[in-house]
Amino acid sequence: MSANQPYKLLLGMTGGIAAYKTAELCRLLVRSGCDVQVVMTEAACRFVTQTTMQALSGKPVVIDLWDATVPSGMAHIQLSRDRDLIVVAPASADFLAKLAAGLADDLLSTLCLARECPLLVAPAMNRQMWENAPTQRNLDLLARDGVRIAGPASGDQACGEVGPGRMLEAEELYRDIMAALQPGALHGVNVLVTAGPTLEAIDPVRAITNRSSGRMGYAVAQAALEAGARLTLVSGPTALVAPVGARVVPVVSAQDMLDAVNASIADCEIFISVAAVADYRVAQPKIEKIKKQDQAMMLELVPTVDILASVAGRPKPPFCVGFAAESRDLERLAEDKRRRKRLPLIVANLAQDAIGAEESELLLLDEAGRHLLPKAPKLVQARLLVDHVARLFRAAGNSVKLKAVRP
Repeated sequence: MSANQPYKLLLGMTGGIAAYKTAELCRLLVRSGCDVQVVMTEAACRFVTQTTMQALSGKPVVIDLWDATVPSGMAHIQLSRDRDLIVVAPASADFLAKLAAGLADDLLSTLCLARECPLLVAPAMNRQMWENAPTQRNLDLLARDGVRIAGPASGDQACGEVGPGRMLEAEELYRDIMAALQPGALHGVNVLVTAGPTLEAIDPVRAITNRSSGRMGYAVAQAALEAGARLTLVSGPTALVAPVGARVVPVVSAQDMLDAVNASIADCEIFISVAAVADYRVAQPKIEKIKKQDQAMMLELVPTVDILASVAGRPKPPFCVGFAAESRDLERLAEDKRRRKRLPLIVANLAQDAIGAEESELLLLDEAGRHLLPKAPKLVQARLLVDHVARLFRAAGNSVKLKAVRP
């Protein structure tokens, strides 16, 4: 794609009073040189007319799944094929639920399901609808599927209530859309992330492990994908769904994880070791189940291989990022670990606050000093972390392979 071509957007509209903001958003996009194709649901037409959106976009607005004017008669496929981004604003609670479930019963939902380009949604709804558990579950699933979520804001609502659920203003959405169209900070970079716990067998039914849900590692993997990385995720046993677009290598033990890392590390440019790898394994696991007895049982434990140290100690290591979960004296112990393993960056948190939690506070330690990321959802923290990693990666003289950015 040449550098002087305009961005091509598909602007979807669902029913909601915030649709009036979408008209202004369309005007801003067209004025900046974007090629905008508007697709409206029938409910959206009750708030803003097709005539208005056609005048602002300069193109016929499409509503019907069976619109015969679209070349090949396949509007649900053809309309998105040349688009750089699909934006749905406003995105109602009902429409978000459709996306999360993979439903496609009208033109806009079908386009989103059949797309080959990224998707950004701008939620708009009553505060109670926004805060309702099903809506939050749908948003969490969409975020893990790689859908960008812009907003919402909090404030006065058309229903007379006050709270979260207001769609972002047109100018704010315009900035988010332009940011989404830029190449990611790690575009084309090979990133390997380890996540989750490892299980070290005692016998066929028992194991030694660490208390790790894997959420932080999976959030880092998602953030790296959003930043444009080519991602390999080596994961211990978790109950999580891997982010779409990741090459996933499932493992069980520390030795399995070491073997999987060694098999992929040659092409790796950034290695982010988030996994809670067991520090010890049983020297001689039993082939058959050990029968419970009334007396104490002795197990001989031997250290597992330090995967991060082995990667960082290579003659030509990738850019290595470690994690340190401590129960006390966080900064001192994490910095000692960073220097001992010769890492450019280590991410530290208090184990008792982070393990199994939805939110965490992170302390980043690098050669420049300390950088605190205040408590926030793990995906938010992961995005901030990946941005920091990208800056250090570039500063270390590594070339991030960015595609041409169009004006």
